[in-house]
Amino acid sequence: MQQTLVIGNWKMHGTLSWSQKIMETLVGELAGISEKVGIAVCPAYIHMETVSRALSKPECFIRFGAQNVHTKEEGAFTGEISATMLSDLGATFVIVGHSERREAGETDKAIAEKFKVTQTNGLVPVLCLGESLVQREHGETEQVVLNQLDAVIFECGIDALSDSIIAYEPIWAIGTGKTASADQAQTVHRCIRDHLAEKNEVVAKTVKIIYGGSVNSTNAKELFDQADIDGGLVGGASLKAEEFISICKIADY
Repeated sequence: MQQTLVIGNWKMHGTLSWSQKIMETLVGELAGISEKVGIAVCPAYIHMETVSRALSKPECFIRFGAQNVHTKEEGAFTGEISATMLSDLGATFVIVGHSERREAGETDKAIAEKFKVTQTNGLVPVLCLGESLVQREHGETEQVVLNQLDAVIFECGIDALSDSIIAYEPIWAIGTGKTASADQAQTVHRCIRDHLAEKNEVVAKTVKIIYGGSVNSTNAKELFDQADIDGGLVGGASLKAEEFISICKIADY
C-alpha cells in the first residue's frame, strides 16, 4: 500500500500551552484515520518533549521530527542541536535544506552533510528542493532542483535516497499564499523521479516525493491526486488544527 505522507512544519510558532492544545486535538481527531496516511509534525525544539509526551500512547501513530540539525554529533556549537539528541527524544524525521535555511546561507554541501548525519543516527531526512520565482521565470527550475538533489547524491550515494523523503517546495510559493498548480508541481515531481530512475529505478519508484508550498484544504486533493505527488509538507495550515486535520482526511481517500 502506497501511503500518503502529511508533515506539518510549525516553524518558529507556538507557546507551550498552544502546543499542548493542538496535539490533544490532533491525537483525538485523527485517531480513526486509516493507515493509508502517514502523519507527522515538526515543532520548534523547545516543544519537542511536549509533542513526544502527547504521542506516547502505543496506539498513536502520529510521528514527529525536527526542522533542522547540526552536522556534528556534539561539540562547542552554541544554539545548535545534534541528530543524536533528536534521536534520543524519539524523533523520526529531520527537515534538511528548507528554503528558509538555504536563503540564510546554507550551502548544498552543508545540506548534504546534514542529510548524512541524519541517516547515520537512524532518522529520516526530509530533503527540501526548490527554485525562486526569478529562477522559474528564467526557465531554470529543473537545473536548480536537480543540482540541489545531485549534491546529496554525490555526498551520500543514490541508495541513501531510498531511506529519505524528498520535498519539492518552490520558494515563491512558501508563505506567500501562492501555490504551484497541480500540473506545475507534478511536472517537477516527475522530473525528480525520472532523474532518480536514470541512476536507480528501484529508488525512483519507492521514494516519497511530497509537495510543500502553501498546501491547504482547498488545494490538497488536486495535488495529492497527481501521479508523482506522495503527500504534502504543510506550513501555515499546520498551525490550525482544523485545517491540518482536513488535509490529513483528504489524504485518506
